[in-house]
Amino acid sequence: MPITSAGCCRPLAAAFVSALVTVAPVTVAPAMAGPLLDAAIEAERLAAQNDARGAFEAIRSGLAAFSQTLPLTVPRALFVTEVPSAYRAYEAKAEPVFMTGEKLITYVEVTGLKWQPAPDNRRQSHFTVDLELTDDEGKTLALQKEFGNFTFTAHSDAVEVYTHLTLDVAGAKPGGYVLRYTVNDVIAERSTPFELPFTLKGKS
Repeated sequence: MPITSAGCCRPLAAAFVSALVTVAPVTVAPAMAGPLLDAAIEAERLAAQNDARGAFEAIRSGLAAFSQTLPLTVPRALFVTEVPSAYRAYEAKAEPVFMTGEKLITYVEVTGLKWQPAPDNRRQSHFTVDLELTDDEGKTLALQKEFGNFTFTAHSDAVEVYTHLTLDVAGAKPGGYVLRYTVNDVIAERSTPFELPFTLKGKS
């Protein structure tokens, strides 16, 4: 019985070894390096040479190029108490509750914008913002295309793009509402929406 068992197993083992030997080698393609990785490598090289300015510009340019490969996105949008003074320099509203007659100021960041050449060897992006206001039951109360229209011109593609939108809802009754903005990249012809629910309260 042991001999028979060994005799049966030997051809199977031989076939298995033969299969391993005759399998063609698999070639694995190296991962494609993207603009962010390339920029990081270059920035490290420049930093090692004590070229801080060059290192910073390398990583900034790489991040700008990388951001344009991303989908059009609004990474941050929220109600604020006053017009923001700079990128991420704002005072967030504690609760999305407004008194009737109070203006709604929204801080908005946009990433994934496409940039194109502009006069005087500059670069430019262009986006618009559509507005839709609904009540808490979904009924449309106001609709406006190009409520905001923004063109940014700079010496290089920017990464930290932000703006603010101010909406006056004077005359609206107290209650729950949903503010829906749609950001449209005019150059890339693509859009992305975001919503901000809020409540209006009457003055006591």
